[in-house]
Amino acid sequence: MTMSLIRRIVVSAAAAAGLLAMPAANAQNQLKPWTRGGFETHRYRNVFAEMGYAPAEIDARLEAIFQEVFYGPDKVYFEVGDDMGYMSDVKNFDARTEGMSYGMMIAVQLDKKAEFDRLFRWAKKYMQYQDGPMKGYFAWSLAPDGTIKGRGPASDGELYFITSLIFASNRWGNDGDINYLAEAQFILDSSWEKDGSEGIKPFIDKENHLIVFTPDGRGTGYTDPSYHLPAFYEVWARWADDGRADFYRACADASREYLHKSINPETGLNPDTNNFDGSFIESPAFFGRRMKPAFRFDSWRVPMNIALDYSWACADREWQTNYANTIQDFFYSKGIDTFADQYNVDGTEVEFAMPAGQGEFRGTGTRHSVGLVATVAAATLAADHAISREFVQRLWDSRNVPYEDGYFDAYYDGILRLFAFMHLSGHYRVIEPVGN
Repeated sequence: MTMSLIRRIVVSAAAAAGLLAMPAANAQNQLKPWTRGGFETHRYRNVFAEMGYAPAEIDARLEAIFQEVFYGPDKVYFEVGDDMGYMSDVKNFDARTEGMSYGMMIAVQLDKKAEFDRLFRWAKKYMQYQDGPMKGYFAWSLAPDGTIKGRGPASDGELYFITSLIFASNRWGNDGDINYLAEAQFILDSSWEKDGSEGIKPFIDKENHLIVFTPDGRGTGYTDPSYHLPAFYEVWARWADDGRADFYRACADASREYLHKSINPETGLNPDTNNFDGSFIESPAFFGRRMKPAFRFDSWRVPMNIALDYSWACADREWQTNYANTIQDFFYSKGIDTFADQYNVDGTEVEFAMPAGQGEFRGTGTRHSVGLVATVAAATLAADHAISREFVQRLWDSRNVPYEDGYFDAYYDGILRLFAFMHLSGHYRVIEPVGN
């Protein structure tokens, strides 16, 4: 009998004996993935309700987590003046296109127009290049006062900016002081204008239809598995209204195929970055050493991203269900309450753990990170095995508080936890035009 099976039997027995905090209703029912996506059905699973939680309790928990991230004592959203705001990676003392675009996606999904508009105004004023070789792109890292720290773009920011702006156009229209659709089209059109002659290329490689790590420098030659959200391209194909729908659909297909090549079939793990064909890429030197390709911080997002594609498109159902089962099985085998947040792709322990944060906020070593707890739980949208409900329960019971070593990440852990709650409560949806 394997240790994984023994652990499952023990946990199941504890649950049956009432030793684990699970709602009474449906406590022993296996969670089942849906077989059609939101593009087709216009419906989204509320997994917490399937677990037996009351709708009012679920909504209250989701709103509390939103308030924690945006307005609580450890908030990462900060308002500037009368009409702007930014999301801060507090532990790194900056505002990033990652967090800004995530904040916009959260705001449009939860119908928080004021926060959305503030974030976009700040991003447009301080981050976005309005002319020159990088016209339309966003500097990836800025100080809170708007001073640029990292001039180059990180392509996942553009991906989220475009999709959240299209959703804002669909939800709120374009007759206010921000023409959301025109802003999304400006980013897309600007990217298409790049031909590499000034060292800047499109953020999607036109030949292989895959998103690049960065559209400048060495980053144009490889990608990041956590940047791949095929269903976003299907949103663009439907509502970007820029005449490139066929290209975007080809991007969605290519992105799904790429993920098949990038993920270890035995563990479900992927490296932070790799080549377009899924092969390993030699990592640049960090912290005075070259690190072996491994599942680290960026990689945490992949289970959640694949869950999103399953929930919205359900276009790669068999593979995605196998993936979700595999990655949950892997982390279960490492101890559902103790698994680490960095592993080699083959599942062995890393020789060197990438640190996070700076100065007083710096954390070293590995830990049982709530951000990864959240994204692995989100994979339940595609999984069809019994242990999924245990991952969902751990997310429900989670708190984003300092770890035993004192390290605390209100930003990355906090946002991923909020995203996962949105996914599993049915509040992360394809936002269609009003009237559809």
